[in-house]
This record gives sequence, structure tokens and C-alpha cells, in this order.
Amino acid sequence: METRYRWVFPSPVNVAASFRSSAERLGLSARLMGVLAARGLDTSADLESFFAPTGSGLHDPRLLPDAEPFLDRISRARDAGERILLFGDFDADGLTGLAILAIALRHLGLTVELYVPSRVEEGHGLSLGAVAAAVASGARVIVTVDCGTTSVAEIGAARDAGIDVLVTDHHRIPPELPPALALVNPQRRESVYPDSRLAGSGVAFKLAQLLLESQPGGAEIALGLADLATIGTVADVAPILGENRAIARIGLERIRRQPRPGIAALLKRAGIDPAAADLETISFAVAPRLNAAGRVGEALDAARLLLADDEAEATRLADSLEASNRSRRDLTKSAIEQARAAVEASGGEGSAIVIRGDWPVGIVGLVASRLAEDLSLPAVVGANLGSVVRASCRSDGSLDLGAALEACADLFTRFGGHAGAAGFELPADRWDAFRDRFEVLAGAGGPRDRRRVARLDLALPAAAIDYALHRDLATLAPCGPGNPDPIVAILGITVTRVRAANGGHTQLTLRRVVDVVDGIAFDRPDLAESVSEGDCLDVIGRLVSRRFGGLESLQVEIRDVAPSGSHPEAAAILAALPVALGATA
Repeated sequence: METRYRWVFPSPVNVAASFRSSAERLGLSARLMGVLAARGLDTSADLESFFAPTGSGLHDPRLLPDAEPFLDRISRARDAGERILLFGDFDADGLTGLAILAIALRHLGLTVELYVPSRVEEGHGLSLGAVAAAVASGARVIVTVDCGTTSVAEIGAARDAGIDVLVTDHHRIPPELPPALALVNPQRRESVYPDSRLAGSGVAFKLAQLLLESQPGGAEIALGLADLATIGTVADVAPILGENRAIARIGLERIRRQPRPGIAALLKRAGIDPAAADLETISFAVAPRLNAAGRVGEALDAARLLLADDEAEATRLADSLEASNRSRRDLTKSAIEQARAAVEASGGEGSAIVIRGDWPVGIVGLVASRLAEDLSLPAVVGANLGSVVRASCRSDGSLDLGAALEACADLFTRFGGHAGAAGFELPADRWDAFRDRFEVLAGAGGPRDRRRVARLDLALPAAAIDYALHRDLATLAPCGPGNPDPIVAILGITVTRVRAANGGHTQLTLRRVVDVVDGIAFDRPDLAESVSEGDCLDVIGRLVSRRFGGLESLQVEIRDVAPSGSHPEAAAILAALPVALGATA
């Protein structure tokens, strides 16, 4: 039986007396205390922030770089009755940020024109087409959302046309800054903002707070936009820590209790009760439908959906996005099959996947994500667009893509992104030079174990797996990047039943001591063949509570299995477990 993941067992932790005191005051168990400390939340301040009441943990937006010039220019536009062109990127982060600022600016009485670029014709970043549209409409101000930091030429063209550009963004800072009147980006080197991890929609949310703070009821209106910022934050895979976690807690509460018409319509199409929504719901049901509009449909429809005030309009737009999403799924499935064939035809995978083809530019990012996940390598997938190639990059966690692309900057006509995801455009005749350089960068660390890493939060004997543990771990929610769902190793558990389930899943019934717990291994049909009744296993997975027929039961979502004791760390942790728990009690 071969493990699919590389199991990384938790190391023993020693915690300071002040940390232990704070944890006990908050009612945290010794096990949860150890998990938090191992995740780096090892000070009293960390704990107080993590478990603070919903609504706290938000920083002063005036600390953002260029917050005052931004506010001053918007105030002058309002006083003069100037038109504003609001330019948002075509992905879910940009679209939700666009909706946030559109609502805030319109609340101030400003006339706002929305502009979402074509992924095919314009690509990422402020476009000259948008500048021309601003000139034609008489707009005196352009506000960018989730982009603009690298748009030097385009912002220069706007300045020459007498238009002020206010950039709101969160992407990596290039050597040359654009000539914007304001560049609101917490990544700026001189920034004093307490948390630089905001997504583009998070920056927009903070600016909405700034714009509305002096308006009657403005603070509550701004907080009501946290649902949109939460969707953008999750879609952009930003860490759910610090202020992002504070935003997500507020936003999820809004989505569950009072979803805006567009979000309610999307959830209905996905068959999800808003009251049960979580960050996983957003990641797998909401964000893909918003992104689909920019991939194979009209991205502005997604923005209109988020801004819809009535159910009928929301239903119509949600139907349009659902059709785009179905088309996106079909196109992506075909492209992934072709991409895998291209990888095989290239003679091997090497240190990275770098391929291009005649695929729709809107889905190459999805193809890259799938290849990076399946092959555990950085993946670059390009779309042939005549004399140029436009590519999306996804990391498997072994390579900082933002830094890698900066090392290839001389080859690109435009590029941008961050450590986990990035993109670029270059002349087709430079593709081979890029591939050769990128593969060297990806392979700089030498050979490595390419199995995906499963970082375990706890390793416990089967008898210790119970509802009390599930309740402990549930307090870590909302979970996401940077604060992942806790993964537990259940050591020495016996299989009493194995069943292949529909959809390529495997169901296991597992005996603890005197009772059993159900296990489900999604997308693991191999386990139905490799696991037998009577096997004693070590299992890693997530503890969940399932309700069926009015009854609630504990279940393990199984990620991987191994013969019990086959990992040396498992035996060592079992032997040392009472001591380890005592150290954090």
C-alpha cells in the first residue's frame, strides 16, 4: 500500500506560561492549544486576536499607502460632479472589489461607469481601451481595482489625457511605479499598514470604509460589504489570517443570514442553503461561477449580478453565469486532456510543466492549476494568440512564481502576480527562451519528493477521536489558506467494511475500540482495491459532522492511509503522546 501524500507529523511544542494562561482563560483544550502553537499562533496577542469577537480585528484604513490622496481626489470629484470610470479586473477578486467600490462611490452620489476588460482582447491590467473609454465618456478620474501597479504606460496615457488615476491593488511592486495620483497597495515597501495580506477586494473594502466613515450610517453600510470582500479573498487564495480572517467572519455571517440577491441566486444554482455556506462553498461553488463569466462569457455580467437589487434580475444573470460555467467545465475538461497529452509528447515533466496550445485564453489558468496539482510541479500553460502567447502560471508550493517571473522580466511585454499564481504575455518567438530559463529556476532546489505534502495537526490513537476533538478543531473556522482545515492522523484503527461508492469514492467503516466511525475517501477508488476488512491502518483526514435522517454522526474525510506503524514517526508519537500532551496542559 503506497501513500499518495508525504505525511509531515507535528513536532512537540513548548508554550510560554503567558500563552498557556491566555489559552486556559479562553477555555481552550490542551490539544487545541498545541495545534495553535504549532501553527505559529504562540503569543497571548495571537490568541486574543484569533478568538476576538466577530467585527473586531479590522485596521484603520487611513494607514494604507496613499489613502489620504485617494480620499482627497474622490472628495474633489464629488464636489465638482465629475464622472469616475471604475476599472475592475475580470476575475472574482477584481469583480467583487469593483462591486464594493461601485456601491460606496454611488452612495456618495458620484456617477460611476463600470469597465471590465476583455480577457482575450485586453488581458490583465489597465488597458488603453479603458483610457479611451474614459476620455469618450468625459470621466476625469479612473479608479482601478485589483490591478494597475504595473500599468506604467497606460496610466501615463491617462495622465497625458488629463485624467487622474487612482490605483487600488495588492500585487507585487515592480521596480518602476506608474505615474498614478494615488497607489493604494499594502505591498508598497514604505507601507506602515499592519497587514499586507489583503486581496484586491480586501483593499477595496478598506477604502469603502474610508469613503463612508463620515456618512450617516456609513460604517454599517461599509461592514455590509464584507460578504463581497470575503468572496474575493477566498477566490484569490489569500491567507485566512489576520484582517482577512476578520473580514471573512463578518462576510460569512452576512452570506448566511442575509445574502444579497446575486449571491443568493448563485447559491441556489449550486443547490446550497445560504445558512450552510462556508469558505469551501465560496471556493468551489461561488467563485468558479463568477470567474466563468470572464473566461467564456461577459465578465461585466458577473459585476451586474453582484450589484443586482432585485431577485428577478439576479435570477436572469445567475442563469447566464450558470451557462457560462457549464461551457467552462466542458472546455476545461477537453483542454486538460490535450495538455496531459502534450506533456507526455514532450518527453517528460522535468522540473516544471511549460506548454502552450490553441486553447481559449480564459481557461489556461484552470489547466495550469490542474497540472500543478496532479503532477506536483510548477505549471505554465500558454494560449497561442497569433504573434503572442498569453500564459497563466500556478505553483505547487515549491516555487515563488512572482519572483521567478521577475527573473524573466526582460522577455515579457507584460506580467504580474504573486507566489502562488501569476501570468504574462510575450512574443511567441521568445517562448523557448522563457521555457529554458523557467525550468532552470524551478529546478534550482534539486530533486525532491514530488508527493503532495499533508501537514498533520495532530496524531492520536483511534480511541481519542471523538466529538470533543471535533468541537475543538471546529473553533479554527473559518479555514482557508494560511489557516487550513485541521488534518488529524488516526493511528491504529481497524477496517471492518470496505465499499466502492459511486463517483470514484471509497467508503470505509473503521472500528475504534468498542464502536465504529464512518470514513469517506473522495476521488480515491484505489482504496477499494488496496484496503481489506481486518486491516489495521493509520488514517489521515478531516473530522466532520454529518446529519442524516435527523441523526448526527462523526465522520472522517479520508485523505490517505498507510499500514499502521509504517511511518516511524507514528510509533514515536504514540509512545511520547502522554508527555507531549502534558507539556501543553
